[in-house]
Amino acid sequence: MSTDNQSVIMRDSYPILFAETVSDAQQQSITQLLNLLPADTLSLVENFDLAASAEQKQPRIIKNMVDGRGLACPMPLLKTKVALREVGVGESLYVVATDPNSQADISAFCQQSQQTGTANPLLLFINQATAASSDKMLGAKTSTTVDTIHHFIITKTDSN
Repeated sequence: MSTDNQSVIMRDSYPILFAETVSDAQQQSITQLLNLLPADTLSLVENFDLAASAEQKQPRIIKNMVDGRGLACPMPLLKTKVALREVGVGESLYVVATDPNSQADISAFCQQSQQTGTANPLLLFINQATAASSDKMLGAKTSTTVDTIHHFIITKTDSN
């Protein structure tokens, strides 16, 4: 699978890459949202050498994004379930939501997939909340509302 080398995001020793299916606009949006996370969680790496990553842990390849900001429960979870149909084994889905119930819903959904013997259990790689002003995230010029954004990276794993 080909990835875009414009930017690679690192979480500890896990590089986060973008699949070909992720548009430039989505890549920019995802990068902006991930940059809201504390520096010790994620940091943007410039000119990352993909050959050197072979010794590091498996990269997270983001295949798609679910933007559940502003949606009430259970919509972020339902959109996540639908989007996961297009995610292959070893690929990840990036999900953001502002509904506080999303954190419990998505965490429980991933945990349940591991306990029920699902063909491809889900690994919840990142589950963290940040605060961001909605004018920054939504492009509004007059609003200064602060929303809590819940970030998730869900990876579909091989059960073997």
